[in-house]
Amino acid sequence: MKNKLIRVSIITLIVNIFLSVIKVIAGIIGKSTAMISDGIHSFSDIISTVIVIIGLKLSNKKADKLHQYGHERIENVATIILSFLLFSTGTIIAFNGIKSINDKVFLIPTNITILIAIMSIIIKELMYHYTIYASKKYNSDALKADAWHHRSDAISSIVSLIGIYFTIKGFVYMDLIASIIIAIIIVKISVEIFIESINKMLDTSCDKNTIKSIKKVVLNTEGVIGIDMLKTRQFGNKIYIDIEVTADKNISFKESHDIAHQVHDNIENSFEEVKHCMVHINPK
Repeated sequence: MKNKLIRVSIITLIVNIFLSVIKVIAGIIGKSTAMISDGIHSFSDIISTVIVIIGLKLSNKKADKLHQYGHERIENVATIILSFLLFSTGTIIAFNGIKSINDKVFLIPTNITILIAIMSIIIKELMYHYTIYASKKYNSDALKADAWHHRSDAISSIVSLIGIYFTIKGFVYMDLIASIIIAIIIVKISVEIFIESINKMLDTSCDKNTIKSIKKVVLNTEGVIGIDMLKTRQFGNKIYIDIEVTADKNISFKESHDIAHQVHDNIENSFEEVKHCMVHINPK
């Protein structure tokens, strides 16, 4: 699975390099601040994808004496670094846009920037769908963060396109305003990614739908009467579960053990992201 995730990231890396170079060159030649900002945003995608690849490689290392529960959280660390890069990128773009407006530095973009913006929107939206599909298939937070980076780039290209169009039509502020809006989008997404990653570093429990699905699997296990306690925690892109179930007090110790073993197997077979499941039987 690791190789498949890395292959997805390498493909996005190649596309990002192409887009960032094209957009920055087009922005300089076409005299568009918004296009240059959009190109810088795409360049930050390159850095983020490299971080994702490194995170994926390290997080799949086997457990060792110093890290007996594995290295899954390295992926969360990589995602947090990505969020800081996004935040920094957005802040710099916003600062430069505001400064240009204050200094009344206005440039009128050429039509080539419109064509590049449309091309970027189409490519980045396709890359978003490609990467978000892979993130769901392989349960990768780092790929999910990278996918939303693609989506934010597509949105920023839309904003860039609007700003360029109206600037060409005579609204000289619009290109710079577009660059500031792009910056706000980048900052917003960076904060959301950061919060989600921190929650997983703090052993946050699974969402309600996942817990509901786990309970359904457990209650459908033969011999289980009910659930006394269910605790879940997210460890990187994996899930740890502690559960207490009730069973008939008149059955043998071996039968209780068999029920616990079956509950354990049913959970791990039903949820690929579950790395560890501890089951305790209470007599009733």
